[in-house]
Amino acid sequence: MAMNDHCILVVDDQRDYLKAIQLILEGVGYTVATRASAAEALEVLDQRPVDVILADIAMPQMNGYQLFEAVRKRPEWAAIPFIFLTARALDSDIRYGKALGVDDYLTKPIQPEDLLATIEGKLRRRQQLIQGRVQAPPQATDSGEIMIGSLRIDTERHQVWLNDDLVELSAREFTLLAHLARNVGLLVETCDLLQITHSVTASDAAEARELLRPIVRSVRRKLGFAEGESGYIETIRSLGYRMVEPTTD
Repeated sequence: MAMNDHCILVVDDQRDYLKAIQLILEGVGYTVATRASAAEALEVLDQRPVDVILADIAMPQMNGYQLFEAVRKRPEWAAIPFIFLTARALDSDIRYGKALGVDDYLTKPIQPEDLLATIEGKLRRRQQLIQGRVQAPPQATDSGEIMIGSLRIDTERHQVWLNDDLVELSAREFTLLAHLARNVGLLVETCDLLQITHSVTASDAAEARELLRPIVRSVRRKLGFAEGESGYIETIRSLGYRMVEPTTD
């Protein structure tokens, strides 16, 4: 792998683990900043450009979830890929982390090859965003709203408006739509959506994928699209779904 000047910020209160991750990343040419607390990580972000944030969740005083929320609130940091790397491997923890909108959720222990592949993918996508080839994910406003074209999603009140008209969605329909909206322009795999909407584990996802189709069809219909029209939710055959802004003639 060629040397590069990307800076990876790694945050973990276990200093031995910090050192191990640092050696892996520096071994392939990354610049690495390691910090043992979320507060220290925020100081780094204030002081220098960072290309990827890799953070543990279980940290004292300010945990990884709180760090993620603090990063996303700052417009100048909102586009930095944020990855959880944690020992919290319960399905409920993974679902919660993904529902927050984190870019990826990795569990310890992790193979160096898997870690490097994930980071490379996030850096490649960030470069695409910078070059304008992919629409950047919308960030929720202070009121918790996400805007995509004529669609407005209030993630705090669990309400959706289309052209200022309230759209009545079930709890699962809203959960699916909101998660896709947080990842607009990106493929969200079927197994991830099933974990969020139906608490279905990855091992059972293949058998349960038919549960998603009627929900997607219903959301499309409620957003005013006829049978056979994708609207805001594009189907990626055999893989999952992607949120897009419908094209207008």
